[in-house]
Amino acid sequence: MTQLTFGGVGVDFGATTLFSDVTFTVAAGERWGIVGRNATGKTTLFRLVTGELGPTRGTIARAAGLRVSLLEQHRDFGGATTVWAAAAGGLADLLALEQSLEKQAAQLAHDASPQALHRYGEDLERFEREGGYAVTARIDAVLQGLEFDPVQARVMPLSALSGGELGRIGLARQLMTTADVLLLDEPTNHLDLETTRWLEDYLAASDRTVLLVSHDRAFLAGTVDHVLHFEGDTATPYTGGYAAFVVQRAERRLAQQRAYEQQQRTVAHEQDYIARNIAGQNSKQAKGRRKRLDRLPRLSPVVSAEGAMALRFEVAERGGDQVVNAKDVSVGVATRTLVERFSGTLERTGVLGIIGPNGAGKSTLLRALLGEHPIQGGELRLGASITVGYYRQDLSQVPLKKAVYDVIADMRPLWERGRIQGHLGRFGFSGKEVLRRADTLSGGERARLALAILMLSRANLLVLDEPTNHLDVESIEALEDAIQEYDGTVILVSHDRELLRALTTRLWILQERRMTEFTAGFAEWEEVSMERAHAAAVRAAEDQALRQVHERQRVALHAKDADSRAAGDPRKALRRAQRDLEEAEAAVAELESRVAPVVAALEDPALYTRPDGAAQARQLGVQLETLKRSLDAALERWTQATERVEALANG
Repeated sequence: MTQLTFGGVGVDFGATTLFSDVTFTVAAGERWGIVGRNATGKTTLFRLVTGELGPTRGTIARAAGLRVSLLEQHRDFGGATTVWAAAAGGLADLLALEQSLEKQAAQLAHDASPQALHRYGEDLERFEREGGYAVTARIDAVLQGLEFDPVQARVMPLSALSGGELGRIGLARQLMTTADVLLLDEPTNHLDLETTRWLEDYLAASDRTVLLVSHDRAFLAGTVDHVLHFEGDTATPYTGGYAAFVVQRAERRLAQQRAYEQQQRTVAHEQDYIARNIAGQNSKQAKGRRKRLDRLPRLSPVVSAEGAMALRFEVAERGGDQVVNAKDVSVGVATRTLVERFSGTLERTGVLGIIGPNGAGKSTLLRALLGEHPIQGGELRLGASITVGYYRQDLSQVPLKKAVYDVIADMRPLWERGRIQGHLGRFGFSGKEVLRRADTLSGGERARLALAILMLSRANLLVLDEPTNHLDVESIEALEDAIQEYDGTVILVSHDRELLRALTTRLWILQERRMTEFTAGFAEWEEVSMERAHAAAVRAAEDQALRQVHERQRVALHAKDADSRAAGDPRKALRRAQRDLEEAEAAVAELESRVAPVVAALEDPALYTRPDGAAQARQLGVQLETLKRSLDAALERWTQATERVEALANG
């Protein structure tokens, strides 16, 4: 069923056209990724869908009774005072109905009139239809997935939450709505790797229609089945996931470029003929060709990279081979320890990724490394001749009271005006934009200015704390390219899985105050983490299966005893069945003994700290899967043998 239809939609703000000729259709259950550079109209599209804004041109059709819910970057929790109530916000009416039903049920003991029964029946039907019986469990499950304790959330005041936690509660509130269409604007902001994966799985399993604006390429790849790409003053719809969009976009651009170049050659040929013949014997033909040429619809060239960042990091001096040295380092805030007795060394070049849950202490560790936060114990220092360029997550390195131009002029007082403007132009600031005060910039603009500042540092160590939070996909790709070409060392804290996969050469993993060093990149860590999780799942499944085996063994033994008592001379078929059962039991026990050490090896944290840990984990994973299939087959044979013994014993 079609829920939304945009036909030739355009939006103007005064004399400025934001976008034109946007046409696409959204069917029930589809998940659309809205991508494109900042300020191209993605958020405006959401305002059009909700009806808050009307189009300047074109039409927007919505299905009758369509309910739309918008998750904005700035959240409003209404009158909620506790974390649980804020998360449940969209279901407040349903929870109130549940309380009303309880009161009505109690009153029916005193008033069972037709009117009272009719009202109770209608309310009960609505409560069941809207999933009321599962509402509390749904809220608890979403809170758990977003790393809140559901029990504690019932009493925790909303005012006690940090900005990032408020963002996650806003997301929980949005997921709890009963709307037909969810509009999610940057839903992965404030989420760490685990909660981002949880949200990805949640949305992928949902049957509701979702339109989401996101710059997280891995999240888009795991979530959406359609893409709407804003580019060149319009938006183009693509069918298929994000990976399919990347391929289709490249093919579309290539076809557009070829068609444009072919038309340019045709136009040049016609213009040459007209110029040579307009005043000669073939004047009539030349004038006819000129009329046809004037009526020819002209193709536009492929949208260029204008507006994308031209980012490049250079190193003024090489620096020492040992960049960071940590020895028994403990870092904390007040009386709380975040990192406990960590020792490690970072050598020159490459990209170190630091990953861990939100609030684990990653940013605090970076500040301690740079001398901005005291350590509780141990030794933490930078190597000789190491100069640092620091991109702060909160963008506090950007002086808000200065104009964009003055920010760069103060850093390079000897530069001429044209050179300063040229540098800012590399980051999308041109014309009068360079005179704007930094405190008037959007988050994305401020992030680009922070990168413009960082580029001038010419440091040999870049410390990047969540550098993609405010950047669009094109800017993230430009940053990724710049880091790949950088000749220095990078310490990267990020939840952007695609960026981590592309760049990292080693990891520090912070979990529950313990820092673990992994000597390969994020892609390899994901692989061994999957093997480790698989091992845990196998252990749980096999424990359950073996409990069933032991239970069935007891049943079979009772059956044999009963048969022995009932018959003095057991039949040959029963004896054969019992031998088969004993052989099946032995096979299960033998395979169980082989599975156990493989699972133990995969669950051993020490495996993942060795240089060959990733390769060994892959080999063990393959071995475990082979053993698991064999054990499953043996268990099936044992089940069949048990059933045969039981049948013969009871027959």
